[in-house]
Amino acid sequence: MSSSTIYSLHYFNGRGRAEAIRLIFVQAGEKFEDLRHSPDEWAKLKSQMPLGQLPVLEINGEKYPQSASLARHVARQFKLAGKDDLESFKCDIVVDTIQELNEAYYERWFHIKDEKRRDEEQAKFKTDLLPKKLAGLETLMKTYGNGTWAVGSHVTWADLLVYDSIQNILRIDAKVLDEHEILKKNREAVEKLPKIAEYLANRKETPF
Repeated sequence: MSSSTIYSLHYFNGRGRAEAIRLIFVQAGEKFEDLRHSPDEWAKLKSQMPLGQLPVLEINGEKYPQSASLARHVARQFKLAGKDDLESFKCDIVVDTIQELNEAYYERWFHIKDEKRRDEEQAKFKTDLLPKKLAGLETLMKTYGNGTWAVGSHVTWADLLVYDSIQNILRIDAKVLDEHEILKKNREAVEKLPKIAEYLANRKETPF
């Protein structure tokens, strides 16, 4: 699918909350301007952004915030949101579930300043919250998908968001998928998608 729409994605030089959006563009074969701002650049740009935060997607020059909404919109535009309304609904449920895990991760690894409390919360995350969330996610994917893809029998934006989110978890536990066969198969399937494989092969490692 080609488009005359001009897309420019504003974020920092990292995966963070923008990478799932990038992956959707990549899988769709759609061109977009990947703008990665330094802290100094961001300080100058912040007042120009709708909510004073990133990521922001410019569509034909108009700026839009909120990472999940942006990912959902471009997925729908590029036919990666399920084959019908019910599949689209199921994609949203999978995404909302992995987003809960994301928010818990970001809070414990980036926002808690007190070192002792941070260590305690990270330990709880690994032993309690993470296993429950992954088990729940796998239950949904087993119900909605075909044993490989999260929803239906084809790739959707839910797979791409799950893939990127699990990347964070693998950084803190490289063996986290050993007991989650469906999540493991799903990750392997995403990595084999030709456009995604090419993108990942050329993606540089970043701190977040």
